[in-house]
Amino acid sequence: MIKHFQRPLDFLLFSNIFISLGAFAQALVSYRLLCFAPSWSVAAFLFFSTLLTYNFSILIQKPENPENSEYRRVRWIFRNYKLNVAITGLAGLALVPLFLSLNFKAQLLNVFLAVLSFGYALPLFKSKGRKFGLRNIPAVKLFMIALVWALSSVCLPYFELQSRGNFVLPPVDLLILILKRFLFVVAITIPFDIRDMFQDAMFELKTIPTIFGERKAYLFCQTMLAVYLVLLFLFQNKGFNSDFFGLMLTVMLTGWLIFKSKWERNEYYYFFYLDGTLILQLVMMVLMGWVL
Repeated sequence: MIKHFQRPLDFLLFSNIFISLGAFAQALVSYRLLCFAPSWSVAAFLFFSTLLTYNFSILIQKPENPENSEYRRVRWIFRNYKLNVAITGLAGLALVPLFLSLNFKAQLLNVFLAVLSFGYALPLFKSKGRKFGLRNIPAVKLFMIALVWALSSVCLPYFELQSRGNFVLPPVDLLILILKRFLFVVAITIPFDIRDMFQDAMFELKTIPTIFGERKAYLFCQTMLAVYLVLLFLFQNKGFNSDFFGLMLTVMLTGWLIFKSKWERNEYYYFFYLDGTLILQLVMMVLMGWVL
């Protein structure tokens, strides 16, 4: 019975479809907070761009013997290499019409984010005869991921709403939305770095855990979520409504999941529960809307 569920779960998580659904959900969260009906083309663009970026980043970093990796995810990805290449290619093809449907500001933003994303993965730079990518710059890896998520999932809906006309959002509120998204992604990404800290140290990747240690890294996570809650009180588009309580409950649950990750080293815990909080935000907002 477990094996029957494990195979589709492996496909969902390790093909990066699940994390891409998180990007899709975050676009809908932004539209809901801005009190407008969503643009499904913008949400679809975020889904396929996330799928392309994550798969590309993994496929170009193939280890020498992936079948011997300690991580089930790595073994699955390269055991199903052709499938993942096909998924990545289809995502790239789907992005072409979706990109052309975006307004000019959104297109410019995406070009910038694409440069950051591929610069993160590719060894485009050279120093002292050694090639490296942006992810090798001390402590940049985590914040670059969070920045790309925050700008894409908040600013793309914002630019699309601007193109509709008659939409005004105070700059302070836009900044708060971006910061909230940035802090949340930072908080749920650090546990992945903690899990991989010994491997990152071997490859000389300077992350928050490898620089400051595991204990301080967990404290940093909870601090990010605490600041998120403060910003949640500051952004009151419609007062203390169902969306506010839905996000507050999600942050509290996320804090508990991060705390529990100290003892959980199972890959499914990270890729399903922690990444799943990106989808949970939308689910909780909808559920609280029914309850309240």
